[in-house]
Amino acid sequence: MAIEIPTGLTPELVPLSWLLGTWTGAGRLGAGEADDEYFIQTATFKDNGLPYLQYSAESWLTDENGTVLRPLSVETGFWQLDRPLNDSDGGPGLIPADMVPALRTAEDVEALRNADGGFDLVVNIVHPGGISELYYGSIKGPQIQLSTDAVMRGAGAKDYTAATRIFGLVNGDLYWRWDVAAQGKSLDAHASAALHKVNS
Repeated sequence: MAIEIPTGLTPELVPLSWLLGTWTGAGRLGAGEADDEYFIQTATFKDNGLPYLQYSAESWLTDENGTVLRPLSVETGFWQLDRPLNDSDGGPGLIPADMVPALRTAEDVEALRNADGGFDLVVNIVHPGGISELYYGSIKGPQIQLSTDAVMRGAGAKDYTAATRIFGLVNGDLYWRWDVAAQGKSLDAHASAALHKVNS
């Protein structure tokens, strides 16, 4: 499947451009074994003109036929290439960025390629219940691997210590798997899904 790159996209988002749009589909909790529960999810990756993608995902618990039983979770975050920020970048807070992006050309972006031929990523994902994840990882073509560098928990949050996530584009569908270390257990299968693109 050919990947179309939107015109006017900030150059450093080109490696992430295949994620853009809204995706929806079904998955299973745990390792997807006989007794594991079903869910559906809608995930959106959006460009807002800045050097990161806005991410949101909403999931609902279902029965095995896909009938929605109740809301399951919501998460939101930001995905970007991992690079040192400079005076052209905005922030912290409302400090404005330069009119021209910090990375202006494809050559500027290519200079960020890692030793494996991909790009390093940093991803922030926030959950209700006082949990925020900071992931580092890499993207190489239509494959992404992420591992938490830090999990921040509020005083009343449930125990959650680490996670990994993988994403891949297969025949136009977004497949993902999420492994979690929580509630005193080591890293183990948490959920997986296959999502179909519904718009760009």
